[in-house]
Amino acid sequence: QVQLVESGGGSVQAGESLRLSCTISGPYSSYWLTWFRQAPGKEREGVASIAPDRITLRHVDSLEDRFTISLDNSKNTLFLQMNHLKPDDTAMYYCAAGWPTTLWTPDGYDHWGQGTQVTVSS
Repeated sequence: QVQLVESGGGSVQAGESLRLSCTISGPYSSYWLTWFRQAPGKEREGVASIAPDRITLRHVDSLEDRFTISLDNSKNTLFLQMNHLKPDDTAMYYCAAGWPTTLWTPDGYDHWGQGTQVTVSS
């Protein structure tokens, strides 16, 4: 059973940075690992992902200049570095593991964390 626990969220000012962490337990080596976010009243959307080969990284085009995904296998921890944060980045951020049908939609991700809240004020 794969379990994921996010941390690192908080309230920041626009332009500041945050690094989110997702600690993973259980057999996750064969899964895509992806960060999602969900703002109030909006659908959950993918942000960044790392493939099972642990070499291939994917970032949503609109965020790739500010957000970076990484994985520390030795610590079983997935990271999301977020720079130059904007109020539109305010959302609950989740990490997920699975074999998605489509990378940036929740379908196919069988394992989810509880989320960590990021709030960006102007």
